[in-house]
Amino acid sequence: MATTPALDDALLDFTSRENWDKFFALRGDGDSFEWYAEWPQIKAPLLSLLLGEEGTEILVPGCGSSSLSEQLYDLGFRRITNVDFSRVIVADMLRRHARVRPQMRWRVMDMTNMQFPDGSFDFILDKGGLDALMEPEVGTKLGMKYLDEAKRVLKLGGKFACFTLAESHVLDLLLSEFRFGWDMTIQAIASEPSSKSAFQTFMVVMVKGKMGVVHTIKSLVDQSAEYCNMQQANAVIHALQNENKIRESHNSGVDILFSLRDLQLGAIGDLKVIVPGRRRQLILGEQGSSLYCYKAVLMDAKNQTETFAYHCGVFIVPKARAQEWLFASEEGQWLVVESAKAARLIMVFLDSRHASADIDVIKKDLSPLVMDLEPEYPEETDPMPFMMASDGVKQRDVLQEVTSEITGPMVVEDVLYENVDGDQSCMSEKMFRRLIFKRSSGLVQSEALLMRESPSDEMDSKTKNSSTSSKKKSQKKGLTGSKDSLRVDHSYLGSSYHSSIICGLSLVASALSAAASSGERVSTTIVGLGAGSLPMFLRGCLPHLDIEVVELDPVMEEVATKYFGFSMDEQLKVHLGDGIKFIEENAHSERNGKDSDAVRILIVDVDSSDLSSGLSCPPANFVEDAFLMSAKKFLSAGGLLIINLVARSSAVREMVVSRLKAVFENLYSLQLEEDVNEVLFASPSKRYLEIDHLDEAATKLKAMLKFPVDVESDMKNLQRLR
Repeated sequence: MATTPALDDALLDFTSRENWDKFFALRGDGDSFEWYAEWPQIKAPLLSLLLGEEGTEILVPGCGSSSLSEQLYDLGFRRITNVDFSRVIVADMLRRHARVRPQMRWRVMDMTNMQFPDGSFDFILDKGGLDALMEPEVGTKLGMKYLDEAKRVLKLGGKFACFTLAESHVLDLLLSEFRFGWDMTIQAIASEPSSKSAFQTFMVVMVKGKMGVVHTIKSLVDQSAEYCNMQQANAVIHALQNENKIRESHNSGVDILFSLRDLQLGAIGDLKVIVPGRRRQLILGEQGSSLYCYKAVLMDAKNQTETFAYHCGVFIVPKARAQEWLFASEEGQWLVVESAKAARLIMVFLDSRHASADIDVIKKDLSPLVMDLEPEYPEETDPMPFMMASDGVKQRDVLQEVTSEITGPMVVEDVLYENVDGDQSCMSEKMFRRLIFKRSSGLVQSEALLMRESPSDEMDSKTKNSSTSSKKKSQKKGLTGSKDSLRVDHSYLGSSYHSSIICGLSLVASALSAAASSGERVSTTIVGLGAGSLPMFLRGCLPHLDIEVVELDPVMEEVATKYFGFSMDEQLKVHLGDGIKFIEENAHSERNGKDSDAVRILIVDVDSSDLSSGLSCPPANFVEDAFLMSAKKFLSAGGLLIINLVARSSAVREMVVSRLKAVFENLYSLQLEEDVNEVLFASPSKRYLEIDHLDEAATKLKAMLKFPVDVESDMKNLQRLR
C-alpha cells in the first residue's frame, strides 16, 4: 500500500518512537500495513519452519500494523507475543484483535531492551524490524542491541526468521553476529508476477546451537534464477561466498586472530568458563569503543589445580620487549602465565602507537575491554590486576617540540633502551631517535637507530657491525655528550612494516632486476615523508630507484632534515603538496604516457588525523574509489600500489580490501605479527608480477638489496587476497 507525503515525512527517522506514533496516528485505526513481503509470498517458506509446531512460543518484535500475526493465529498458532514501542499502534492492535483473537498478546516494549526472561521463545519472527533499526546514519549500535536481545530470549534450538531487504550493512551485521554457534540459511522470497517492486526480499533463518561451533551458510539464492533486482541478489550471493570463506578458515584449525566481539559472540566457547590450556589471539578495541587497538593473547593456565593469586589478570608487554622469546613465543608465554599465578592471563602487546601514552591512560582504556574476558568467580570481588614488564626505556632526552598547522604538535626525542636480556644484537642498549605525533595520543611515527662517531672518523654503514666492542663502550655513556657525534643509521629500518614494504617488492623483483641490469631508473613515488626513514633507506638499498616523495606539511621536511639526516639529490626529491592531487594530475600527464611500459611503484604511507572513519592509516580519502582509480592509471601497464593499512575494526578493513579488489586485478597482504599494521600490495595487471615463483623472487630481491633485510621470512606470510 502506498504512503502519502505526510506519512513519508513522519518517518524521516525509522528509529524514532515519536515518528512511528505520528505515522500510525496519521494512518488511522483498523488498517494493516506491509512494507514488503505480503502474506501470500511468505506463507509457504514461513510455514515450512513452523510445520507441526502449533504450540510454539512465537515473538514478533516491531510488529507494527502488519497482518502477519493474525494470519498465523488463524492457522492455529495461538501463542504469539507482539511487541512494538509505539503505544499508538499497540492500542490499535489490541482493539482490533482482543475479542476475535483473545490468546494473542500485545506489549508496549522496546525491542532493543525487552523485559522477557532468557530463553522465553521458540521462534522469533522479524519482518523489517532489523532493517528499520539499521539506518545508515545511525550505524550498527541499535541493530546489535536488538540482535543481542533476540539471541538472549530465544531458547536453545530455537529459530530466528528475519525478513529483510539484505542491504549490505544489514547483511554484514547478520552474518557476523550469527557466525558462531548458529546454523544459518538464506533464501529469496518470490515476487508476484504483477509486482513491480524495485527490491528483492530475503528470508534469513538462524537456528540457535552450541556456542563456538561454526556452520557454513546454506544458500538457496541461485545466481541463475530471475529476481526482481538482480544486482541486489548478486550482492547477497557475493557476500555469502565471502562469509563462507571466513567460516571455513575458522574450521581449518589455523590460529585465527579474533576480535573482542568474536569472543563475546562465543567464537571460543563460554568465556565465563576456564578451559585449561586454552590459548587464543585477539584484537582488543575498535573505533568508538577505545582510544587504541591492542594485540592480545588470552591464556587459561594449563594446571587449574594450583593455588592462584588471581582468577584473571592483565599483563602488559611494551613494544621494546615484544620480540623477546619470553613474550613472543608460545612456550615463553606459558612461563609468564605460570609466574603470574593467574588462572587466566590476558597478555596485551603495545606497539608504536602506544609508545608515548601514559600507562594509566592505557590501563583505563583497557579496563572495559578486558572486563568481558573475565571468567566467572562468584567469590572473587577484587578488581582485575594489571601487571607489566618494564618499558625498556633506560633514558629519554627530548630534543625538540614543534607544532605544525597541518600535523599538530610533534616531539623529537632520543631514547636509550635497557639491556633486558644481555643480547647486544637486539634493541637493548641501543640509542634511537623518535618522532612522535601528539595528535594521535603519542604515536611514534618514526624511530631511527643512532650511531655515535667522531667528526674526524665517520664510520661507513657497511662496516657498522665490525666494531662491536667500541660500540658497547660508547653506549654505556648514555645520551650525554655532543649531539654532533650522533648520526642516523639509514641502513636500519625502525618500523617492521617498512621492512614488509621492502619485502613486498619481491612481487616485481624480475622487473627491478632487469631495470638495474639495463641501467634504467625505476620511478618510485612515496606519499608521506615522516622522518624520511623509508625514502633514505630505499635510496641506499636500491640505487636504481628514482624516488619522489610527496609531503603535504613543509614542517615535516624541516624536521626530517634537521634531526633525521634526510637529504635530497638527483635520485631523491621532495614535492610539497597534496598527495591525492599529485597522483591524479600525474596519472593523466604526458610524463606518465611516456613511461607507460615501465614498472612503477607507488607507496602510500600516511597517518590520518581523523580517526572517525575507523582508519589510523591512511586517511579515508586514500582508499576512496576516485583515488584508487587514479592510482591504477598512474601505474599504467604495471607495478605496485603499496598501502600501509591500520584499521580500527575488521569491518573497516574488509571495506578497504573490497574497494581495492574492485579496482585492481591482483591484491596481496602482509599482516605483521607484532604490530597492527597490514601492508597491502595491489597491481593493475600480472605483467610484472612474480606470482608463481615467489621464493625465487624473494632470493632475487635479496641479492639486489645493499642493506640486509630478512626477505624470505616476511614473504612466508604473504597472502593473496585476489
